[in-house]
Amino acid sequence: MSVKQALLALLEQGPKYGYQLRTEFEERTGATWPLNVGQVYTTLARLERDGLVEQVAGEATDAAEGGPGSDAHVVYRVTDHGRAEVLAWFTTPVSRTQPPRDELAIKLALAVTVPGIDVGTVIQQQRSATMAALQDYTRLKRNGPGAQPDDTSQLAWGLVLDSLVFTAEAEIRWLDHCEARLRRAAAERPDILAGPAVVTSTSTEDATA
Repeated sequence: MSVKQALLALLEQGPKYGYQLRTEFEERTGATWPLNVGQVYTTLARLERDGLVEQVAGEATDAAEGGPGSDAHVVYRVTDHGRAEVLAWFTTPVSRTQPPRDELAIKLALAVTVPGIDVGTVIQQQRSATMAALQDYTRLKRNGPGAQPDDTSQLAWGLVLDSLVFTAEAEIRWLDHCEARLRRAAAERPDILAGPAVVTSTSTEDATA
C-alpha cells in the first residue's frame, strides 16, 4: 500500500493537516489499513522534502492535536509536482513484477522443508481462519454501509470490501490447491515428503451462501 500517493490524492481535494488526512483515509477504506498519525506526519515531511506538498497557514487548535504548547495545525497542500505524481499513480498499473512478501506463502514453503511440521494442520488452521474472515467480510458486504452507499466514501469502502472478499476466496482456493499437491507429492515420493494430514476441504461457496 502506498501511503505517500494516498495522502497526495486526499490533498488534491484541498489543504489538510495530518489528523484530517488520517481520518479521511480510514473512513474511505473502512479502517482496513489503520494509520498512525505519526506515520502520516513522517510521510508528509518526506513529501515536503521532495517538493510534492507545502505548508500553508494553520488554524487554531488545542494541545491534544499538536502537542503541548502548540497553537496551530500544520496544514499541507499539494503542489503542481504533487498533482502530477497523483495523476501518474492513478494512470500507472500496479506492478506485479516484484510481488510483495506473502507471509502465508513463506510459511507454507518453509513448513514443507522443515522436518516435523505437519503441513496439513498448518493448511487446515489457516483455511479455518480465512473462512471465518470471509464470512465476516460477507456479512459486512450485505449489511454494512457499503451495501447501499449514500455517498462516495461508502462506495469506496464497498470496493475495498469486495477486494477483501475476493482475496479471501482466492486464498482458500490456493490452500485447497496446496493440499492437493502435497497429497500427490506424498503419494509419489514418500521418501521426500512425509504426507501431510488429510483434511476435508470446505468450499468458499459455503462461506458466502
